[in-house]
Order: sequence, then C-alpha cells, then structure tokens
Amino acid sequence: MQMRQLFDKTSSTYSYLLWDKQSLEAVMIDPVLDQYERDIQLIEELGLIVLYSLETHIHADHITGGGMLRERFNCHVAVHENGQVSCADVWLKQGDHVLFGDNTLKVLYTPGHTNTDICYLAADRVFTGDTLLIRGSGRTDFQSGDAGQAYDSIMGKLFVLPDNIRVYPAHDYNGMTASTIGEEKRHNPRLCNNQTREGYIRIMDSMDLEKPQKIDVAVPGNQRCGISAAQGMLNQAGVIRE
Repeated sequence: MQMRQLFDKTSSTYSYLLWDKQSLEAVMIDPVLDQYERDIQLIEELGLIVLYSLETHIHADHITGGGMLRERFNCHVAVHENGQVSCADVWLKQGDHVLFGDNTLKVLYTPGHTNTDICYLAADRVFTGDTLLIRGSGRTDFQSGDAGQAYDSIMGKLFVLPDNIRVYPAHDYNGMTASTIGEEKRHNPRLCNNQTREGYIRIMDSMDLEKPQKIDVAVPGNQRCGISAAQGMLNQAGVIRE
C-alpha cells in the first residue's frame, strides 16, 4: 500500500491518500474542501483511479472535499450508517471491508467522539480519525459525544490491536505525524497506566473547551458531502459485508 499524508493547516487535519502500486486504484480518507485543488493535482500527477472518498466521522471543524472528489473522479463517498448523510453513496458499518487493488481497509466502528466515528484498519496501520490522537483523544462534549463510549471504543477496538500497528490520526496540533498502538498504550496521558473507564470519563468531563469555530457551517456542510445534496446515488461496489 502506497500512502501520502496531507495536512490542512487551518483545521490541523490530516488527509490520507492511499493507493495500490500495481492497479493505481486509490482511496482518500478525510479530504478537506479547502485543499481540493492540491489534492486533485496530486491524484492526477500520480495517475490514480480514485474509488472512494472515506470519512472517519461527520466533522465539525472543516467541510469535506468528498463531494467534489466525486464530481471530478466519479468515486464513491462513504460514511458510517449513523451519519444520516443522504448524499453519500456507501454507508459503512462495523466489519465492512473497502477494497482497492490488492489492498483492504477493515471498518471499525468506534463511537464516542460522535456516534458516526469509524477507523480504517490495514495490515500494518490504522487510520483512527478523532477516536485516538497522538497522546490524546477526540473530545466528547458535543455532537453525540459520549466519554464512556469513547473509552470502550479505544480499549475494545484499538488497544486490542498489535503494539506495532502504526496510528495515523485525523488531527495533530503539536507537529506529530504518527504513532503506534504500543506507544499510545504506554504514553497517552488519558489512557496509560491502566486507566479506568471512570477515570477517563472524569478527564474528559473536566475539559473546558471552546465550541469549534466552524461547527455551525461544517456539520450541515458535511451532511451535504461538501456540495449540494442533489447528487445522483451510485451503486455500492467493492464493499464486502461480514
């Protein structure tokens, strides 16, 4: 699996362009609308065939570029089935597999930050969205957040993975680009040292965070896939149900 990690400075968002070296089939995780021109230039320079634009959740800090990628490349926009996103083409759930070339991403449903959060697990890495950040985790104080669910998702879906699995989050605010499951078990201050569920809830409930600046625009924008909701529905293809 080939990969490029791309960054949007305004929202501190990482997008991930993944592709198969032989077939050039590709997917993009969490594209940002403001970076659309950058992204299509890279995709076209590499000669990639984009099959999917994949969301890790309904974002509150930026508007997705998924709808525009579909306009350009005729790809499928995929979100979790809880997203209530009528413009999407594929509604993912726990255990689904997204295929591109010889590569597979397994969908892990990880609610807590929102009830739409999913992670994408490859053979040697996991794209954790806002569920698990580097030395942190996604806030749980708005937009269907639930700290107890977040703890259960991290412990039950991510921390059961091998320690050497690389962690690629949707955001970082300190210049870090990647981690591993083992590192986060040992050094994530919210989760290490045998942290209990109750202790994690206390930490998250005590956080005094400002409302995301773009939430009133971003959430409805993402429910329209970043563009008008009047999009033709495409058939679901290349997703295997367990």
